[in-house]
Amino acid sequence: MEAILINTSGGLTGGDVIEWSVAAAASTRLSVTTQANEKIYKASSGTASVSTHVTVGEDASVHWLPQETILFDQASLTRRLDVDLSETSEFLAVEAVLLGRKAMGEAVAHGFFRDRWRVRRSGQLIHAEEMKFEGEIEQLSQAAAVLSGQVAFATLFYTGPMAEVLFPKLRQCLDDTPGGASLWTGGASHWNGKLIARLVAPTGFALRKILTPAISVLRNGAPVPKVWNI
Repeated sequence: MEAILINTSGGLTGGDVIEWSVAAAASTRLSVTTQANEKIYKASSGTASVSTHVTVGEDASVHWLPQETILFDQASLTRRLDVDLSETSEFLAVEAVLLGRKAMGEAVAHGFFRDRWRVRRSGQLIHAEEMKFEGEIEQLSQAAAVLSGQVAFATLFYTGPMAEVLFPKLRQCLDDTPGGASLWTGGASHWNGKLIARLVAPTGFALRKILTPAISVLRNGAPVPKVWNI
């Protein structure tokens, strides 16, 4: 099954709150995406909040594949992803962020963005990460240890029985894809059954050219949801 989430407000600003809840029963397959990019506009006060809770049953699979989040100058956003997996379930996630739309001449000079992930399998924490941009984002993103001046970035995460098989295929895919991607390889190992890829690109379009084939690899050859191409 495939679900498409729709934010009818057209975007978020300070004080807005969205909560998503996704559950897949035993032996089911579910892909979840969004109708379009999520736009985070300038906040005159307050912080927008997006929270997602995913539950995956035994022998079930959830692919969390929202389209990119676009941050505008002086946007303020906190985002949280909590995932509860069963012992034999599979989970794939992508979260991509654009610091403005370069083709539109946009840039994010100042703002706030915090992203928090917690993934548990059978109640045990198997993955946790925190990201925060605060204040002079444009200046911060120039650092080599941050984005080296790039404005589009994404995290790909997979955990499940195919991790060891998919890892070399993903690495080969990224090596063969032009546009400049960086892959963190330390997350793939047999004992924890997960892999992580960090991707950066100069534009949202360039990022998609990397993401689309990479996601297909982690979906065992299945393409990205059709709404990604509309």
